[in-house]
Amino acid sequence: MPDLPSVVCIAGPTGAGKSAAALSLAGALGGEVINADSRQTFADFPVITAQPGPEERRLCPHHLYGFLHSSERISAGQWVGLAAAKIAECAARGSLPLLVGGTGLYIRAITRGMANIPPVDPTVAQRLEEEYARQGSQALHARLAAVDPSYAARTPARNRQRVLRALGVWECTGRPFSRWHGQEGGRPLCRALLLVVRAELGELVPRFERRISAMLEAGALDEARRALVRCADPKAPGWSGIGCAELYRHLSGELSLEQARTLWLSKTRAYAKRQLTWFRGQREAVWMNASDLAGMVMKARVFLSA
Repeated sequence: MPDLPSVVCIAGPTGAGKSAAALSLAGALGGEVINADSRQTFADFPVITAQPGPEERRLCPHHLYGFLHSSERISAGQWVGLAAAKIAECAARGSLPLLVGGTGLYIRAITRGMANIPPVDPTVAQRLEEEYARQGSQALHARLAAVDPSYAARTPARNRQRVLRALGVWECTGRPFSRWHGQEGGRPLCRALLLVVRAELGELVPRFERRISAMLEAGALDEARRALVRCADPKAPGWSGIGCAELYRHLSGELSLEQARTLWLSKTRAYAKRQLTWFRGQREAVWMNASDLAGMVMKARVFLSA
């Protein structure tokens, strides 16, 4: 694919060390970081979603972080359009685009092409929204598990958008969403090297505990209070993120801070497990130790020279 821009993707589970790897590659190869994490697109939650801080942004340009209001949604297709534009801008400047994040669907969509999933009939979508509101998340998730167990297994019940989308596609096509989802379509928008930062779940959990403590010390609770003033709807996309949802429940009086923190840790662990499962299934993944920054640079240089 000589006509496509070359991109290095740095992926892996949350807390594995992707940001440090990205900064190392950016410094060595003249790169710019493009966010490939769906949670880090929200402007209200820079601390809770671990967005790059001012110091990191001074080291190299960063793109597509913190640009969405909490009430806004962004689909994989919309993200692909934005990321493709940033990749083209980086390439035009002679910079190396570095896609960095843990949202595997985003990375797969731009490196392999989007699946041609049919739209859901608006009448069906509206009915499912009403049923979700009336019956609750667990009931709709159970319905999804009955028709598409593989997709339900990697989709939390609280993720309303994904549950309803999958059910809608099933009702409109008679085909499980996981089969549409796994189908590649369209055209890859870049030539990519996928570096996945290796990490075991057991070693990540203590990091998550320290990270949550650091986020709380850095003002995560005050950040959530400010976000609540701007958007008080608990069903808004911005509040669906791990950490955000738990702090909302604390601020609404449903959970103590300690309970929110415990649930935050549990949800983070479960999410990292799903991420590891996803990336292990990507045939093109090159697994690297977080400490092997020199090795990552070497792999990238070989890829770019090919």
